[in-house]
Amino acid sequence: MVKNDEAEETTDRARVLWLKVLETVFVLVVVAGLGLWSVPAALVVGGVLGVLACERASADRRAAGERRGGEAVGGERR
Repeated sequence: MVKNDEAEETTDRARVLWLKVLETVFVLVVVAGLGLWSVPAALVVGGVLGVLACERASADRRAAGERRGGEAVGGERR
């Protein structure tokens, strides 16, 4: 039973990784297309999306720390 749970967790991680790669490629193509039309607009949109990506990554790390029961990485102390 444990091996089956580990296999499911591995496939879930692979799916999440695949979706992150697909999302990154999609965003890069959109920003590059916008850059062909207007470079300043592409820089602004790229900057905003970069900030959102950093916030999302730090939120994922905080949630992972709380799930483990330990102190969250990068999070505030309570």
